[in-house]
Amino acid sequence: MKARAIFACIFVTCAGLLGVAFYMEHVMGLEPCPLCWLQRFGFMGVGLVSLVAALHGPGQLGLRVYGLLLTATAGAGLSMAGRQLWLQSLPADQVPACGPSVEYMLEVLPMAEVLTTALKGTGDCATVVWRFLGLSIPGWSAMFFVVLVALGLIMLFHRGRTKSWIAG
Repeated sequence: MKARAIFACIFVTCAGLLGVAFYMEHVMGLEPCPLCWLQRFGFMGVGLVSLVAALHGPGQLGLRVYGLLLTATAGAGLSMAGRQLWLQSLPADQVPACGPSVEYMLEVLPMAEVLTTALKGTGDCATVVWRFLGLSIPGWSAMFFVVLVALGLIMLFHRGRTKSWIAG
């Protein structure tokens, strides 16, 4: 499979995942917590890198550069999903207090404080509001981010063999 097609598939997947997130928010009424927002930004970053790579059609060096960017953005998203999964695993007496909504924080607090609060997570982030096949939303996000990190690492360390599935 060509690198351009792989990046296009990653872009379409990220766009679909973001579409599901917005559906869950606006149709199902699930309010995203700060860590959910950061995971969305992770999928947006991966999608943007993949769109640019798909349009560019990189050679071997470009494939490594885009692989590094893909690994970094997906890794950041994975760390946010992991943080939220950790918060969800805490006993009730150890869960941090719930915080204000993201919209309120953006209106009232300086951006540095909004980011610090979002990275720490709040009690809202520990609440499991939806499950599918036994996994919560950050569980599914983590699974997608793991696959994306693996793809990025494959691209980063690809040797360019002629029979490779990712030949550009």
